[in-house]
Amino acid sequence: MKNEKLLKLVTTGLMAALSYVVFTFLQIKITLPGGDATSIHLGNAVCVLGALLLGGVYGGLGGAIGMTIGDLFDPVYVIYAPKTFILKFCIGLITGVIAHKLGKISTSNDQKHILLWTIFATVAGLLFNVIFDPLLGYYYKLLILGKPAAELTLAWNIASTSINAITSAIVSVMIYMPLSKGLKKAGLFFTIK
Repeated sequence: MKNEKLLKLVTTGLMAALSYVVFTFLQIKITLPGGDATSIHLGNAVCVLGALLLGGVYGGLGGAIGMTIGDLFDPVYVIYAPKTFILKFCIGLITGVIAHKLGKISTSNDQKHILLWTIFATVAGLLFNVIFDPLLGYYYKLLILGKPAAELTLAWNIASTSINAITSAIVSVMIYMPLSKGLKKAGLFFTIK
């Protein structure tokens, strides 16, 4: 493919824009006591999809940039922007490394193999988020807002992060499988090694 690096960069920007839109405008925000909030959203699905299509670094950057911008424009989430960037980049990185370095999904033609490794990589990336988003969020709030606020929101964050992970895993795999076939036919599929 000609200009593959440029196309990857443009696609990373597209994934950042898509994750921003999905996270910002298609979320169900749950207001918590003390002025904090959590939300149900599919922003993580875009991050995972980016990692499956572009690899861990580019996909992780796309999701991280988009959702961090979403945090920066929201007065409730603005203080969480650094945490969001790190966590979303890690989701993409973990998903991409498992899918492409271990599973080699971009070089395989066996659809069962691709599906199995896509599911495994997606679950691993989102499981990381289910564990570390509430954990880092707790310590982040503990340092910034104090212990009562951190303890009060922990259970809500675990619940919303778990819901987000399950829905994001289903959506990202359901979109990736047919999308990857279409991109291969069109000659726009990235082979990640």
